[in-house]
Amino acid sequence: MRTVLVVLFDDVQSLDVSGPVEVFNGAERHCPGTYRIRTVTADGGQVRTSSGLTLVPDHSFADAPAAHTLLVPGGEGTRRPDPGLVDWLREQGPRAERLVSVCSGALLLAEAGLLDGRRVTSHWSVCARLARDHPCVEVDPDPIFVRDGKLATSAGVTSGIDLALALVEEDIGRDIALSVARHLVVFLRRPGNQAQFSAQLTAQTARREPLREVQQWITEHPGADLSVDALAARARLSPRHFARAFQTETGMTPGRYVDRVRLEHARRLLEDTADGVEEISRACGYGTPEAMRRAFVRTLGTAPAEYRRRFRPAPVH
Repeated sequence: MRTVLVVLFDDVQSLDVSGPVEVFNGAERHCPGTYRIRTVTADGGQVRTSSGLTLVPDHSFADAPAAHTLLVPGGEGTRRPDPGLVDWLREQGPRAERLVSVCSGALLLAEAGLLDGRRVTSHWSVCARLARDHPCVEVDPDPIFVRDGKLATSAGVTSGIDLALALVEEDIGRDIALSVARHLVVFLRRPGNQAQFSAQLTAQTARREPLREVQQWITEHPGADLSVDALAARARLSPRHFARAFQTETGMTPGRYVDRVRLEHARRLLEDTADGVEEISRACGYGTPEAMRRAFVRTLGTAPAEYRRRFRPAPVH
């Protein structure tokens, strides 16, 4: 029996709490005796979430059970942390077998000194602050979740569900995690090193119409000739001018943008279709399965076939 102890405080983000709790509770329903979920506040009193919901905890700090997994959600309440909460985390964090933060909950762990020397992520909106205020913490703003030993941090909101599913898979196996995911109508889980944003959301939208049209063309035609020369011709600019203007206006080189679009398209085809790897590599502009394999290993740390095995939902019978 693993006790999952969820810390609550005023202005906590309700989905940061309920998302992971639903995952662990679903795993407990499928495999009784696996998880015991408890919530805790400083004084045992109820708290109000940032969306106005009222949550009633099971425990106060004084009578909280020992945690196997100590989970710290995010929300507006993390931006002005309560010193008593930070002190309690500083004391209890090292005692937990697994320390987890969702969204800006990483700010509370950092204030407690529990992230020093560790690689972490958080919601994109607080990563700069986390890095600035805590220079001893290695902040990676891109992934949806990061594992570093017994520490696990996530980007927040729905990525807390992805991280919780990964932890369930680690604890009791892929079949249970898949059953929970299917019940929640989500993929088994997105890989932790998947970017928080798609290429289209990461890159800025170009100001000039020809460049915006090129961005859209790339998204709709990942298998086309997307060389700088070809894209520059479509924008009616010289290759040199196009490359410079594209990076200035989008914050990303044309090659980097193309790489991300192709990878995202290949991932979707692997997840959503039964097409073969060779067919997908051609459709996404890689040309050969080996070129696509290199792109997957470089960015996601896994080959396309393994990615499909792990992340494509099984058919419902």
